Amino acid sequence: MVAPVRARFAQLGGRARFAQLGGRGRLGGERPDFALVGVLRIPEVQNSPWISLTRRVLFAIGLLCTAAIVVYLGRDGYDDSADGSVSLLDAFYYATVSLSTTGYGDISPVTDAARLVNIFVITPLRVLFLIVLVGTTLAVLTERSRQALKIQRWRRTVRNHTVVVGYGTKGRTAIDAMLGDGVQPSEIVVVDTDAVALEAAATAGLVTVHGTATQSDVLRLAGVQNAASVIVAANRDDTAVLVTLSARELTKKAKIVASIRESENTHLLRQSGADSVVVSSETTGRLLGIATTTPSVVEMMEDLLTPEHGFAVAEREVEPGEVGGSPRHLSDIVLGVVRGGELVRVGDAAVDALESGDKLLYIRRSR
Repeated sequence: MVAPVRARFAQLGGRARFAQLGGRGRLGGERPDFALVGVLRIPEVQNSPWISLTRRVLFAIGLLCTAAIVVYLGRDGYDDSADGSVSLLDAFYYATVSLSTTGYGDISPVTDAARLVNIFVITPLRVLFLIVLVGTTLAVLTERSRQALKIQRWRRTVRNHTVVVGYGTKGRTAIDAMLGDGVQPSEIVVVDTDAVALEAAATAGLVTVHGTATQSDVLRLAGVQNAASVIVAANRDDTAVLVTLSARELTKKAKIVASIRESENTHLLRQSGADSVVVSSETTGRLLGIATTTPSVVEMMEDLLTPEHGFAVAEREVEPGEVGGSPRHLSDIVLGVVRGGELVRVGDAAVDALESGDKLLYIRRSR
């Protein structure tokens, strides 16, 4: 099944790209958890540790230069045991050994004015320098260690989650729908190459993975092999085919739902392993056409697809007391019955009598 898909994908102009990717990622296989900090991100509102580190280093350099200038301007009050005079280099040397609390004693203040400057200027600068030095070390080590531990714990425990490939308009809307149905943000993992989009996803409390989902190693980082479902919301149909193919190679049990622009590529997604294919352009076109004559129908469709309020389409198991009865006689408005993985419309004679294990597709009132 995979061979025909790859052959068809080559006709679409993807052979060179697939060969370049080699069907595998470039992350170098399994990497230790601490090496994944910055690639796999567990939700936490914070600034980049490297930005914070750079700011602190620049601040420390500024303190050093300030101390050196102060010493150089008052150089007449200092004595150098080597030659008796204090040059600009000597001033920087004295500032360095003083702020770092080394203090060799070869350069020392000898006048009252120089000693007062050391008390009220150099000493506070020394304290600030030590605060920056110790604070930076602790912050970087603590933050990276905490992230590494969180990544390790997450990778060990993540199961039955949903991986969303692409945090564009389609991906965000799909996630909003899941959150509206009660799915917890911690059960959703977003894979994208756009750092800005990933930042927005992390702010929303979602686990994020930075990388190209056409690479198997990136999908492994997202835990596709243990996922319950995968949503492919790529911007290109050929990318959607590759992602679906890579995801299906990693997992046989996860439900893969993919979105494409052109209906002619639907069979490619099916052959690649997609369980459901949504043609975004045609669906939008149908709604636009219906809206010109019966806008209330479109309004109702929007209501059904928006779980936060009004009505929503939902699925539930058949209760023991409902077995043997007709779905048309239930208090719920039943649209169809899922039996053996196949959807049967409620008017079909095959589902006139409900069986144990059936699932009902019905309309419920949102909470």
